[in-house]
Amino acid sequence: MPTVHLTQDEAADDLLSRDPLALLLGMLLDQQVPMEWAFSAPKLLAERMGAQVLSAHDLAAADPGTVEAWFKGPPALHRYPGSMAKRAQALAQALVDTYDGRTEDLWTGVADGRELFKRLSALPGFGAQKAKIFVALLGKRYEVQPEGWRGAAGDYGEEGSYRSVADIVDAESLQKVRATKQEAKRAAKAAKGS
Repeated sequence: MPTVHLTQDEAADDLLSRDPLALLLGMLLDQQVPMEWAFSAPKLLAERMGAQVLSAHDLAAADPGTVEAWFKGPPALHRYPGSMAKRAQALAQALVDTYDGRTEDLWTGVADGRELFKRLSALPGFGAQKAKIFVALLGKRYEVQPEGWRGAAGDYGEEGSYRSVADIVDAESLQKVRATKQEAKRAAKAAKGS
């Protein structure tokens, strides 16, 4: 996997670059918190689990109270640590049940972008938008590019866009993604007011 710069923290980005489960959990947590917080959380989780990389088997098998304690910290891994601990554990269990705990098997050997999107959409905590963003992230940053991946990613797959975490390569692109998101929120708010 290539080196990524999603969190602007070298150690957290290193884990995301080499641990597919860390990347997937970061995407799961990327809601209602800043992107850097969401994608830095897997590093803290790994530390709390005493691991160099995350294991779907270990996370799925852990006592739910222990998982919740890992998420609560301090610092908390998410604004809603209790509910996100449950979602993360459900995600890990789905990976164990469907892919024998091997996260990368989600995208290895998929026939096309539609199949990748379908697999991601079937995961706990992954709706259509999150699945599209993750397809774009895999395609743009991790060279997972099955036929039709850009179409499956929708607008997030566009080359040269700054819509999501898939478009972040450095601090400057992070600011461009933030600006795009803020503009979209302003436009949505203005449309509601009309």
